[in-house]
Amino acid sequence: MLSFIARRSATGLLMLVALSVLIFILLRLAPGDPIDAYINPSSPMSASDLEVLRDRLGLDQPLPVQYLAWLRAALSGDFGYSIQRSGVAVLPLVMERIGPTALLMGTGLAIAIVLGISAGIFSAVRRNALPDIILSVVAFVGISSPAFLTALLGLYFFSVLLRWAPSGGMQTAGAPFSVSDVLAHLVLPACLLSIGHAALIMRYMRASLLEVLNQDYVRTARAKGVREFWVIIKHATRNALLPVITLIGSTVGIAIGGAIFLESVFNWPGMGLLLVNAVGTRDYPVIMGATLVIGICVILVNLLTDIVYAVVDPRIQVS
Repeated sequence: MLSFIARRSATGLLMLVALSVLIFILLRLAPGDPIDAYINPSSPMSASDLEVLRDRLGLDQPLPVQYLAWLRAALSGDFGYSIQRSGVAVLPLVMERIGPTALLMGTGLAIAIVLGISAGIFSAVRRNALPDIILSVVAFVGISSPAFLTALLGLYFFSVLLRWAPSGGMQTAGAPFSVSDVLAHLVLPACLLSIGHAALIMRYMRASLLEVLNQDYVRTARAKGVREFWVIIKHATRNALLPVITLIGSTVGIAIGGAIFLESVFNWPGMGLLLVNAVGTRDYPVIMGATLVIGICVILVNLLTDIVYAVVDPRIQVS
């Protein structure tokens, strides 16, 4: 198991380095000069001052030298300072946003997993019946709906028209902190985030369970007189969950993309909103720092998924 984790960790580390190189190059290839983000339009700088600033920031060096300098600092925990928030270090700024994003994504994925697996089992058991057809149609609609469209429609109907949920933020402005207030703000964006993932998990669970139900060991269990409920839950569902576990791990990266839209629409103070604001203001240190932290989180989740998959399926050799 230790060698298995080491191999997966090494692969994840290489992926993280490749991600940082890609983001660094894309930011440098973006239109405009990175030095423009440091200039205040109301007080333009002279050409000599620009050269001094460029030299101090290392922007006059070749790209490989700039990247290695950034990487060396990042490995020591120094991601630089935000351009738009003068004097604010990037790492603390990013770390304080992880909690709200983890709360939103964790709640949304938990809802998606419970609903998706339950609906998938029910749909497979009721194959080709009316409930199966209805759930399949709903699942296709959920999979086909873009995250930004779901967020905007959900905000309009449930917050503007029906007024069932707050329209934004993580808690009521000016009100003292309370768990109930946070939950009231969390329910709508978390449910909207779960729609597409629940639909995808439901389709995978249904297809996987239908395949397992046709296996010989399931027929044998039925022939021995095992109750149908235990045949489904104990014998079939565990093996049917194997591809679903892999899917759940891979949806974390997709969930981050959905969270970016949701946090922007609902003004949720998480990593997504921070990253969108940083892109809009060309705050390069924040973009690099936030992207790297998100990449680390995705890689850790995928590593955990591989470990869980190996534990659930004893046929996988992890030595």
